[in-house]
Amino acid sequence: METYARLLCPECGKTWEKSPKDLPDPSRTFHCPACHASRRLSEFARTEHDLDTLKGF
Repeated sequence: METYARLLCPECGKTWEKSPKDLPDPSRTFHCPACHASRRLSEFARTEHDLDTLKGF
């Protein structure tokens, strides 16, 4: 069973899921695939649980 983190763009509201192994470290800059907003990946986590999932990988 693969783990997924739920992401939410704080600028455009796009939501999606991605495997944490396919994402950078939560403190690294990440770009929204829809509006290209640039923020730390941790700011895209939908919930604390999703942030913990990102930090766990």
